[in-house]
Amino acid sequence: MAATGSTRAMREGTRRRQVASVPVTVLVQGANRGRKQWQLAEEVPVNLAYNGRPHVVMMATPADLEDFARGFSLSEGVLASLDLIRDISVEVVEGGIMVNVLTVPRAQVVRERQARSLEGRSGCGLCGMQRLDQVVRKVRPVRAGFAVDATAVARAFDSLPARQAMNRINRSVHGAAWCDAAGRILLLREDVGRHNALDKLIGALAESGADPFAGFAVMTSRCSFELVQKAAAFGIPCLATVSAPTSLALDLARRAGMVLATLSPEGVVLFEAQGSA
Repeated sequence: MAATGSTRAMREGTRRRQVASVPVTVLVQGANRGRKQWQLAEEVPVNLAYNGRPHVVMMATPADLEDFARGFSLSEGVLASLDLIRDISVEVVEGGIMVNVLTVPRAQVVRERQARSLEGRSGCGLCGMQRLDQVVRKVRPVRAGFAVDATAVARAFDSLPARQAMNRINRSVHGAAWCDAAGRILLLREDVGRHNALDKLIGALAESGADPFAGFAVMTSRCSFELVQKAAAFGIPCLATVSAPTSLALDLARRAGMVLATLSPEGVVLFEAQGSA
């Protein structure tokens, strides 16, 4: 297969963050009428497999796919720890990208609950689920005692747009950032799908050996219950999003002992963990 511009971009290193965009010419209307060049976010099918056995196909941005594989493995409970991963390979194939996670011998790959029969669309965390009990998983309690400062959350939100290198160019990807307790952004990942962005962040944090209790995550998306499940699975004590959580997201967060935060016209709103004063 001849390598297109998009395919070449995929091949030019997925281990580092990249601006995965495709140039297009558009016709702008209005006062600045004319033809201009825009950048569109890449979105490709990513087949995530374990030991060569396909597990799920997700629509994702072709950047930081090793991080995505690590984060998905942990946040969905497919693997108990990164110690079970021997290698991750990324290969451009006809129609998309194959990401294969090679595990150590006798590693248990949990499939019964997570295995899906359909593709996962970029905005969907449930596509391919076959039973109701697959949807809402039991959340793992996070370590208690993390103090969330509204000023730190506001600082993170303020600095987030400038840190989104990919979104500055294509204006269409979500960002998931890791912040220290003071709200300084230490790590950021981007993707067309909010779930993918969080998985990439979790994978990068796990690979770096960061303590998930030492900070909080901030995201450009709404707070759905799937994001809470993923954050709790990794032990993140606080998740801040630009939109308020759903009732189910808040219920799961309180079961896990997590704090949720969001923006409002009055400032930062904190949804405290169950039992907080």
